[in-house]
Amino acid sequence: MRPSFRVLTLAAALLALTLPPHAQTREGLMGDLLKDIDGLQTKIVGLAKAMPPASYDWRPGKGVRSTGEVFMHVAADNYFMPAAMGTNPPAETGIVAKDYKTTQAFEQKKVTPEQIVAELDKSFAFLKSSMSSTPDAKLDAPLEVFGQKTTLRSLWVMTTTHLHEHLGQLIAYARSNNVTPPWSK
Repeated sequence: MRPSFRVLTLAAALLALTLPPHAQTREGLMGDLLKDIDGLQTKIVGLAKAMPPASYDWRPGKGVRSTGEVFMHVAADNYFMPAAMGTNPPAETGIVAKDYKTTQAFEQKKVTPEQIVAELDKSFAFLKSSMSSTPDAKLDAPLEVFGQKTTLRSLWVMTTTHLHEHLGQLIAYARSNNVTPPWSK
């Protein structure tokens, strides 16, 4: 006996409800950005896992972020950017919206490479949840961040492009440390 169309529809709806919001298919700009963020997370976390522990202290020059500091900067901004749009990050981060000094303090925490990988995963989950909870109807909402007027849409795009910037930086750091990015082997 084949299940009825109604039973199949109900089963599909229940399955969709059990998936995290970012895993559900979303149309439009936010759907595209969420797919991009998924790929960025895979690559950035993959690089964090591929880098030997000694390379986390490596920096290309004096006054430039080390590898570990770049990873922590990514995690910090994954919390701060949604906070700047009104979504409070987990209290244990210490990051407060509109107070970038709290974000800088988070970045400077002394942590192990394993803790950095865990923090990256948590921060990406927070970022994707924040993005998923932004309704399309609110994307044109005005916002002021870093003293500039913008919209939620513009800030979400900037958040994604910022991650691409640091992915490129981390690829260069990896290559400088004789690490081949896992996806290009």
